[in-house]
Amino acid sequence: MSISGFFGKTNLSKLDFTIDIPQEIYAGAPFPLKITLKNVRKLLPAFLIRLKTDRFGIFFPFVDNGSELSSYTTVSFEKRGLYSVSDPLIHSVFPFNFFTRYKKLHHAFHFIIFPVLKPCELSSLYQQKTRGKSERLSDKIGYESDVVSIREYVRGDPLKYIHWKATAKTGKVKTKELSSLTYRPIIIDFEKVPIQNIEEKISSIAYTVVQLSKKHIPVGLKINGSFYPPNVSPNHKISLLRALALYGTDKQDHSMEIWETQ
Repeated sequence: MSISGFFGKTNLSKLDFTIDIPQEIYAGAPFPLKITLKNVRKLLPAFLIRLKTDRFGIFFPFVDNGSELSSYTTVSFEKRGLYSVSDPLIHSVFPFNFFTRYKKLHHAFHFIIFPVLKPCELSSLYQQKTRGKSERLSDKIGYESDVVSIREYVRGDPLKYIHWKATAKTGKVKTKELSSLTYRPIIIDFEKVPIQNIEEKISSIAYTVVQLSKKHIPVGLKINGSFYPPNVSPNHKISLLRALALYGTDKQDHSMEIWETQ
């Protein structure tokens, strides 16, 4: 029994984990979570480890000493808003399957679930199939037409615009900057959208924001006393979806990133 207790306790010691959370998570749509278990012990492997939270559970049969192992699980949330995964448990029946030993890991991961995307009549705002008075060629940086310059890649740039020849030549990832088709900016006023049901309104606006962003049409949003000026950047889209996700909740949006506390 003493041997079992010693190895069982040691098996749960000096283990840590991380969660890689996608930047865009929508309510009602399953998404993958990458969970990585780290064994920071110098000598002993970890055996038969189960990680359990109030949202998911995952099993790691073996993690060698001084190494890590990643696995995936699928999670879904029915409603928009701010969610947390906190104080997960690790447990194991190692070494003799007589007892199950538990240990709490004091971590908290917070992430925002965006609204359900619901197609709606607001789609008429972005259906601009031909170039007209509201659309013109511009020498501003965008994602259409002719190459303006080549610069270093930054996070959020579409991968299809990577300049592979310049990348191979310089050893650094380079991106093509293209002249854009400039559209008349669209501003959505939350209070003036003629949909009575709040959740339906939020889902419809979220869908419109996503569609406008795909077409690189500048979109802005007036909501809850805040104004987001029209823009086409990926981070701007995330800001609008975040504002919609948190509308009517008591949560405040303090950061653009997923964060972890210990």
